[in-house]
Amino acid sequence: MALRKIREIGDEVLTKRCKEVTEVTPRVKDLIGDMLETMYEADGVGLAAPQVGVLKRIVVIDVTGEDPYILINPRILESSGEQTGKEGCLSVPGKCGVVTRPNYVKVAAQDAALNPIVVEGEELLARALCHELEHLDGHLYVEKVEGALMDAQADEEE
Repeated sequence: MALRKIREIGDEVLTKRCKEVTEVTPRVKDLIGDMLETMYEADGVGLAAPQVGVLKRIVVIDVTGEDPYILINPRILESSGEQTGKEGCLSVPGKCGVVTRPNYVKVAAQDAALNPIVVEGEELLARALCHELEHLDGHLYVEKVEGALMDAQADEEE
């Protein structure tokens, strides 16, 4: 496994729609391992393939630090409720913003062996699922920010 460079806002790859994954090749397995390593090294809770420059429909999420989800070709089946909170992104370093998201989401995807799975999440997991899946369609959370972006470090000091 290897750390990959996280692409930042302004990089064109972050605005592109990703392609479906039809087979798990050794390169895809390496990508998944690299994404997990890169996410943990950057202290993130999620990472989408375009954030490391790869236009494939793959995301990794771990909101607990010990139980990562690997989601290939994910799509939201249903959502409900509402939560509003501060959100950041590894591709928008040093900034955060207030975003309203569903409080519950149900996602259909495939695991690392392309077996069908369903993931249901509330609160932080629901927020992370919505955030990462938007990356696969070329969208960043800054498009949904209510008000202005804030400096993340100033926010942490409050």
